[in-house]
Amino acid sequence: MAMALRNKLVVVVDADMDRGGAANAAAVAALALGRRLDGPLGADGKDASGGVHAGIDPHPIPTLAADPERIRALYEAGRERDGVTAVGFTDTARRARDYGSYLEDLARTGSEELVYRALALFGPKARVNALTKRLPLLK
Repeated sequence: MAMALRNKLVVVVDADMDRGGAANAAAVAALALGRRLDGPLGADGKDASGGVHAGIDPHPIPTLAADPERIRALYEAGRERDGVTAVGFTDTARRARDYGSYLEDLARTGSEELVYRALALFGPKARVNALTKRLPLLK
């Protein structure tokens, strides 16, 4: 019998991004979030032929849609909630051709100028649900 998960992981993406950009933004935000989590991934598994498959995160990951202003608000609210980890993905990151140029551009950009395109949230289900409950699934 599966044990209920106490935490929730959600990705929120700019609803108006093209599919490739949205997939990239979601992947970058989720990977950055994963780096910050202490919990183990699921155990490696074997298929019926004996092939071993790397363990994956046991949390379902709904991918939701919002506009950049709502994503910014969620990012800020998530950072203020106890027990919630929030990782944002901005246009500054999206435009960068390498990580060094991203850090340089970020250092020249004020917080109020950042345009958020994606966000990954992780924390207690009730807290994450309170932040994201009215958002639709990304289509």
